[in-house]
Amino acid sequence: METEKSSINNGEGHRKRLRNRFLKSGLQGFHDYEVIELLLSLNTPRKDCKQSAKLLIKQFKTFQGVLEANHESLCAIKGVGPANSLGIRLIKEVSDRYLKAKIISKDVVQNSTELMEYLNHAIGHKTKEVFVGIFLDAKNRVLTSKILFTGTLTTSSVYPREVIISSLQHNAAAVIFAHNHPSGDVEPSNSDIQITRKLFFALQYVGIILHEHMIIGNKGFYSFASQGLIAKFNKEFEDLK
Repeated sequence: METEKSSINNGEGHRKRLRNRFLKSGLQGFHDYEVIELLLSLNTPRKDCKQSAKLLIKQFKTFQGVLEANHESLCAIKGVGPANSLGIRLIKEVSDRYLKAKIISKDVVQNSTELMEYLNHAIGHKTKEVFVGIFLDAKNRVLTSKILFTGTLTTSSVYPREVIISSLQHNAAAVIFAHNHPSGDVEPSNSDIQITRKLFFALQYVGIILHEHMIIGNKGFYSFASQGLIAKFNKEFEDLK
């Protein structure tokens, strides 16, 4: 009984030290498992959460992997449970909304730092490919962003008609596309290039500019604009006139 009480007191002391570290310096110096441990402690009174946090990192490989995990997978980890799963998933959704709100009404063509922060967090670590449209006004300020397609991208799975409808619904004057490569390799496939060319031409015909297409991965990103591909598509379109 005395041993159990001592263990609880030690756990509470450890938890208090974690919280004080965070209040003093934010997450600076925290290991990934310690961040997860701190999250778990919010919904787990008294019980030590370190082991559960380490099990989560072991199961899902990375901190981002834990945040991307679904409810059932999280609950399957010893010591997590529905309340902690809800907390973890809520943190991820709140972060996504916060970062999306930061780019709204900003010119992300001239200053792409916050756009990259948003894309890295929102899609950079997803285990499935997602194709995002970021819709801009005539001054290149972000109106909104939307996931347009999910799953492995092929020329037959991305429909220009749907992209155009979404662009017109948001009164977009320009668009930026982004999708992730779960493998981490950000080099574009031939399909990626053909999809981008097809969408560029389709948008041009309705007077909407495609500024950029970015591929996001855990090894960085690939910019179609920086690599000259958007300019190449534009020249092809001009030559057809």
